[in-house]
Amino acid sequence: MKKLYVGNLPYEVGDNELKDMFSKAGEVASAVIILDKMNRNRSKGFGFVEMTNDAEADSAIDMFNGKDFGGRSLTVNEARPMERR
Repeated sequence: MKKLYVGNLPYEVGDNELKDMFSKAGEVASAVIILDKMNRNRSKGFGFVEMTNDAEADSAIDMFNGKDFGGRSLTVNEARPMERR
């Protein structure tokens, strides 16, 4: 299983739309858009997708990194562990 960071998403994209998009590259275990803490109805413009297969995750990076989506150029790479604050 590999977790991907997906950045520069249009603010109106939801979890299901993100999952559907990445399903074109392989099996998606989960897809989550990160929401603003102050306004739970507003996306922060990024999310995370967990792919069940590492090769399919690598394929998704190749397919979607730099791709135009809703007028924005996506950033897709392997997610790094969250840094301690």
